[in-house]
Amino acid sequence: MRPLLDRSGEVISAAEAERRVLMLENPAYPGEARITEMLYAGLQLLLPSETAPCHRHSQSALRFMLEGKGAHTAVDGERVDMKPFDLVLTPAGRWHDHGNEGDEAVIWLDGLDIPIVTAFGASFAQSAVDKTNTPAMRPAGTSRAIFGENMRPLHQPAIRTEAYRGLFHYPYERWREALKSYSRDSEFDPRQGFAMEFIDPQSGKAVLPTMSAGVRLLSSGSSTIPYRTTESQVFVGVEGRGSIRISEMQFDIGPRDIVAAPGWAKRSIVAETDLVLFDFSDRAAQRQLGLWREERVDGAVPL
Repeated sequence: MRPLLDRSGEVISAAEAERRVLMLENPAYPGEARITEMLYAGLQLLLPSETAPCHRHSQSALRFMLEGKGAHTAVDGERVDMKPFDLVLTPAGRWHDHGNEGDEAVIWLDGLDIPIVTAFGASFAQSAVDKTNTPAMRPAGTSRAIFGENMRPLHQPAIRTEAYRGLFHYPYERWREALKSYSRDSEFDPRQGFAMEFIDPQSGKAVLPTMSAGVRLLSSGSSTIPYRTTESQVFVGVEGRGSIRISEMQFDIGPRDIVAAPGWAKRSIVAETDLVLFDFSDRAAQRQLGLWREERVDGAVPL
């Protein structure tokens, strides 16, 4: 995809496109702009000095930074710098914009619940009056200062809970250290490897109402057993090399490669070297609707 992204930067500007994104469209759903049954994914390119105008919409989105330095995202006026393999959320209904003040191109993966929202006929969007900046509602660092250490204010009468919905920035350096500690002190899960889920520190639930996100580590030479669940899942390589087997097909994966797994397809992972993967899925939506299922080792499916 990298040469196509470079070419897109030559033929259309961010201002013309508003969001310059190459959509990762699954050929099973031609013309429907979806990577799995209920997930959208695209690669967004921002060249130096470009901005993505301020807007908000009813879809929830996550951004997983892939390469480049100098980019930022602002959510309700709170700005965070985006570094490779950081996770940044733009929850539904929140004002947000992006910019690149560096001297190199930046690329990140956009993951959205567009097919889910479309299925309910609940798609809305709004552009800000001043498209260049998100309305300033809170200073940089506010979310991490309040919620970043798995703590929250005991009494917060001056804080609007609508505007303060927990963290929206999960830096790579912090989650990678947490994953390393977990893998050192825990047992290897034969289905998932050493896997951790990002959570909303206020609720303890998934980071977004419709989408879950997580990371996993497999040490060199290890593998997981075939496993399936109703969730559709998108994997992104972070470190190392390995392969993901989906049903009868095998896909190599390395840093910044993307592999999509449809729901109820058996999947397993093999690590050639120490392998770190990011993933997002529609598990959160399925759980809230009482639809999520997994196939246990003995083949039983809980109802």
